[in-house]
Amino acid sequence: MIVTIDGVAASGKSSVASGVARALGVPFVSSGLLYRAATLLALEAGLSLEGAPALLAHLEANPLRLEPLAGGNRVWLGGRDLTDDLHSSRVDAGVSAVARLPPVREWVNAQLRLLPDPFVAEGRDMGTNVFPHADAKFYLTASPRVRAERRARERLEDVPAIEAALVERDRRDAGQSAPAPDARIIDTSALSLEGVIGAVLAGLPARTA
Repeated sequence: MIVTIDGVAASGKSSVASGVARALGVPFVSSGLLYRAATLLALEAGLSLEGAPALLAHLEANPLRLEPLAGGNRVWLGGRDLTDDLHSSRVDAGVSAVARLPPVREWVNAQLRLLPDPFVAEGRDMGTNVFPHADAKFYLTASPRVRAERRARERLEDVPAIEAALVERDRRDAGQSAPAPDARIIDTSALSLEGVIGAVLAGLPARTA
């Protein structure tokens, strides 16, 4: 059983996927963390974020491991836990460029497809590209202002600046972030986290609920 939760940046995908996974008693998979980890490694190595061959070679030489847990994913580089370093502004600014590289997308997708189900997978194209035959698909959206206000509660940054960055991120991610034709679209703007989780659980087919 695979449930996919895609959506725009800062729409609550990880929190919702974690809550749904806990309710179902399965792990959740945060695909975005692998893109963020690839971005972090590129930045630390001084590599171009648009140079796919060099970045892919660096990833193959420094294998990352995604640890999917219901309570939160971790990304490891050998014995180093990268997770806490993946949500910085510099990674935010670069991850879209990395995620647009087809070889890197293929690398991430290959890592994800190796994971044993059942799980809840969240990201940009889980339901369209990575797991097109998932049992249930959802797509989360919300206004840029609402998403900026939510993110500002997690970081000491200005709401208008975050909103502007999210609008630009939406523009850059448009090619990778679109709902699957059979996905249920949920606008989270006026919903609490518990409300969104409840909407997803209510939308699951009987055999997965």
